[in-house]
Amino acid sequence: MLNRRLAEFGTTIFAEMSALAARTGAINLGQGFPDTDGPEEIREAAVRALRDGRGNQYPPGPGIPELREAVAEHQLRFYGLRYDPDTEVLVTAGATEAIAASLLALVEPGDEVIALEPYYDSYAASVAMAGGTRVPVTLRPRDGAYHLDLDELRDAVTDRTRLILLNTPHNPTGTVLRHDELAAVAELCVERDLLAVTDEVYEHLVFDGAHHPLAGFPGMRERTVSISSSGKTFSLTGWKVGWVTGTPALVTAVRSAKQYLTYVSAGPFQYAVAEALALPDSYYTALREGLRTRRDLLAGGLREAGFKVFDPAGTYFITTDIRPLGADDGVAFCLALPERAGVVAVPTQVFYDHAAEGAPYVRFAFCKQESVLADAVRRLRGAAGTG
Repeated sequence: MLNRRLAEFGTTIFAEMSALAARTGAINLGQGFPDTDGPEEIREAAVRALRDGRGNQYPPGPGIPELREAVAEHQLRFYGLRYDPDTEVLVTAGATEAIAASLLALVEPGDEVIALEPYYDSYAASVAMAGGTRVPVTLRPRDGAYHLDLDELRDAVTDRTRLILLNTPHNPTGTVLRHDELAAVAELCVERDLLAVTDEVYEHLVFDGAHHPLAGFPGMRERTVSISSSGKTFSLTGWKVGWVTGTPALVTAVRSAKQYLTYVSAGPFQYAVAEALALPDSYYTALREGLRTRRDLLAGGLREAGFKVFDPAGTYFITTDIRPLGADDGVAFCLALPERAGVVAVPTQVFYDHAAEGAPYVRFAFCKQESVLADAVRRLRGAAGTG
């Protein structure tokens, strides 16, 4: 019964693997959600909003003024980017809705959308719903990390290309594009008159290097829809509070599509996220350093268990090569892993159009408590005969 645009999309891999974890009692390192909640003062801010009757009815379509102002202040505080909270900020039901609304608003049927492969699975579905054609540019592992081939990116642009959908810090590979790489992307967008939609939800989870918003590069503010959310930064993924920043024309276009998706959402949580964005620098530093420690714990354990590890510069995720373990099919490996080792991971093959490119790679999430990661490492090493 599913229409042909979505015929290739079934249940997401995250739902499948999380169900497998629940069924087998395995440690779930597949889906990228923390196993501890965000700051208590922010959760209490949501409780206050509920009790005070703020947001219990429909909030304003673009989002409550307090949150739009907080987003604008955040962009100025961290990146020196100025946005008018009344005309250049839009609150969404997480980044996933923001991506869908942006593509529905900006892509005409037949337009080509370039995305870095492997890509978060909602990208492909959103391009399909918009009637566009996705054009993957593959990030490839080299020297212990994944890299973007700028020549390949340039060659992917045709007369039908409408926009580049850019994710940095990148899920699932953990790549953080360097300043010079982003400058080259910006130059290409200006030269070929392309729009950019940027998914920056892991902006505060960079361990090596720094995050540079594409909108800050010459010629890009007027052609970039920047997307982020509160879920990853504040460990409150269930709240689904995201936002879009861009020029009035771009934000108006995205809002026109968004209003027919959720219309509005997360009323009381919007007030709490407005307070969260004003947390001091020490919060962001502690978040990053805590995750860095967990990244290193899991990466070391995976190496000891025999995996080849690609060290992530950012995000929640570590990608591994399973070929040193005598396997080359990530899907089969992940389906067997819960019974074999009591751990769930995600095969990155499902994030590729070119499935063979991703076949031997498996992604693990390290946004879990250290004790959980240590237990997972013990299980993996035991299954590999190294523990």
